Amino acid sequence: MKMKRITSFILAFAMALSLAACVGGNEPIGNGGNTGSAQGTSSDAGSGNKRPENTSGSNSDSSVHGNDGDDGDTEDGKILVAYFSATNNTEGIAQKLADGLGADLYEIIPEVPYTSADLDYGNSQSRSSVEMDDPSARPAISGSVENMDQYDVVFIGYPIWWGEAPRIMSTFIESYDFSGKTLAAFCTSASSGFGSSDNALRSAASGATWLKGQRFSAGASAEDVMAWANGLGIK
Repeated sequence: MKMKRITSFILAFAMALSLAACVGGNEPIGNGGNTGSAQGTSSDAGSGNKRPENTSGSNSDSSVHGNDGDDGDTEDGKILVAYFSATNNTEGIAQKLADGLGADLYEIIPEVPYTSADLDYGNSQSRSSVEMDDPSARPAISGSVENMDQYDVVFIGYPIWWGEAPRIMSTFIESYDFSGKTLAAFCTSASSGFGSSDNALRSAASGATWLKGQRFSAGASAEDVMAWANGLGIK
């Protein structure tokens, strides 16, 4: 009887040791699995944190056409297409240019929008007539370009008003320092040529390198727009 109790005690003790070994063996695996999962999530989060930064950098920097942009840097500089479009004609050209160059696009929006009556060229008292009759007129702009310094090349688009760039374009040019940058103007009109429409702009940004401007009809194709842009020799 006593031997049976001893034997039972030994068996029970052996079973307890076995259970303890099993439990002890599961805990490190479980912790190790959780640790591995946490590290994997952290690594993914780290990768996820980096990608948005690089993507944001690429988008905000507006990669120059032809640049791989692997590290978010652009060897030949960044391009901006800034435009004013009272009747949406210039906007279409600006969009085609920005798409073709992989450039950032910025609309020059008047603080006080132009109405149809404002654009009545036949009325000498209309807002546009009065502004164009006054070389010192500087219509206010709503908003501004964020970090203009990042752009090395700036295309400037506008409609032709009385053979010139609208006065709001002078407001835009005089709002920034374009020294050392490369600028090129483009315009839209029903019949007028480019002519000397950018003279006032060139004078206001004399520290920039100005390339030959171009006039487009409102329905100009993307091929026509890019033929001009590519012919300027900008990489």
